[in-house]
Amino acid sequence: MRYADPVIPLVSLDARSAVPLYEQIYAGLRERIVRGTLRPGTRIASTRTFAAELGVSRFTVVAALDRLLAEGYLVARARSGTFVAGPLPEQMMRAPSVRRSAGGAPNARPPHLSARGRALSAVVITGPRQDGGPRPFHPRRPALDLFPTRLWARLIARQWRSTSVQDLDYGEPAGHLLLRQAIAEHVSVSRAVSCEPRQVIVTSGAQQAFDMLFRLLLDPGDRVWMEEPGYLDVRPALIGAGATLVPVPVDRDGIYVNAGIRRAPRARMAMVSPSHQYPTGATLTAPRRAALLEWARRAGAWIVEDDYDSYFRYRGRPIPALQRFDYDSAPGRGARVIYVGTFSKTMFPALRLGFCVVPDELVEAAANARAVASRNAPMTDQAALAAFILDGHYDRHLRRARVIYQERYEAMRAAFDKHLAGVVTLADASAGTHVVAWLDAGSRRGRAAGEVATISRAAGEDGMVVFPFSRYCLAPPRRDGFVLGYGGVSLKQIASGAERLARVIDRVSRARHS
Repeated sequence: MRYADPVIPLVSLDARSAVPLYEQIYAGLRERIVRGTLRPGTRIASTRTFAAELGVSRFTVVAALDRLLAEGYLVARARSGTFVAGPLPEQMMRAPSVRRSAGGAPNARPPHLSARGRALSAVVITGPRQDGGPRPFHPRRPALDLFPTRLWARLIARQWRSTSVQDLDYGEPAGHLLLRQAIAEHVSVSRAVSCEPRQVIVTSGAQQAFDMLFRLLLDPGDRVWMEEPGYLDVRPALIGAGATLVPVPVDRDGIYVNAGIRRAPRARMAMVSPSHQYPTGATLTAPRRAALLEWARRAGAWIVEDDYDSYFRYRGRPIPALQRFDYDSAPGRGARVIYVGTFSKTMFPALRLGFCVVPDELVEAAANARAVASRNAPMTDQAALAAFILDGHYDRHLRRARVIYQERYEAMRAAFDKHLAGVVTLADASAGTHVVAWLDAGSRRGRAAGEVATISRAAGEDGMVVFPFSRYCLAPPRRDGFVLGYGGVSLKQIASGAERLARVIDRVSRARHS
């Protein structure tokens, strides 16, 4: 059996104390073991090394360790060393009825949160862990099985081989220059975004870009248009900035601009996903784009454009980013749109790289805000991503993923037609990696209030991820259903998932009518 390297615990000694040194060492080690600072299985350094570190005789350390061994806090293993025991004497004597808080302390009082803290803690944005691989039908998950991991490993290794001493220092807060150039060139061609590399700010994912922009541009109490339904993860970032959320309804033409004007004509910002609205999939029409931009100019408001998966359009003509409409419709009048992109949905979430394209007047402020947030993203990953884009690998990966996502969407339609016809109806989808599924109100089983939530919980117990449509709404929707992802699961998982979901819905419906 292999053991981790031995540790030398820090023990404070007072040579002027009447307490013998071995007693001080004993007490210090025991306290760290009981408090969990030294965990069970931790290997303690040899008595010779430990004594040299503390500046005492080896006999003094041996006396302290011998007492801990005798009392059961340490255990000696032949030819291996001395280790922290587990379970500890206190744990073996403790009554099982003692209840402890999540932090381990009995009867711990809950933390005193600020008003924003309480609001943030009430928003649950994290989904279940993907232990054992992707689970159907978790939305906003890319096809991780398609990503060229070996190629990425070679690019990372190449960056480390060419790393200089200067590369180990702090990086430019706005991002690696080569990556900013690559992003500017790519979005200019693929999304018609109008920008220069200096306007690109590299962030640790889109979520950090949202948080940074909201703190930079909003004052506490400022009103912000929020698509209803809308992207759930944006809410806590807005709450953290002290914003007042104004839900604005979304229909087949995208966000209903006139409703937003009626509800908050002087709002400070609008948060939108115009190319592929999340979660409905609607595309903001040209008249509404024009109306949204005109409102923003009149109100002096900002528009934050979330362009999270517009690359994956497999039906219909691609539509340029709203940011381009902003530049083309009012040249020289001052841009109002800030474009946010992410590599979490196009490559893999663990990369934690995203970016925003800001108007010229915000470049310096945004770079400073990025520095305050976390200085810079890992420079080696940024350099590897720049090479991935400039060498053409990114475009090839996007083209391949687009074909696979369309194939998985069609397979999902076929599976739901087979197992859930008359029970669940999938909305039409022309892009992306998820689809809205409506629970049919007129099926023979009948529908009751709260049934969607019950089905969602039951599906989770069955190993699936089935989010209610209402999860993405600030107010209860008139019609509820599910938001189902297909991009991150295989064809086999889609087929079996549809069959399992049908059984779950049937079981829930029978239980309601029994």
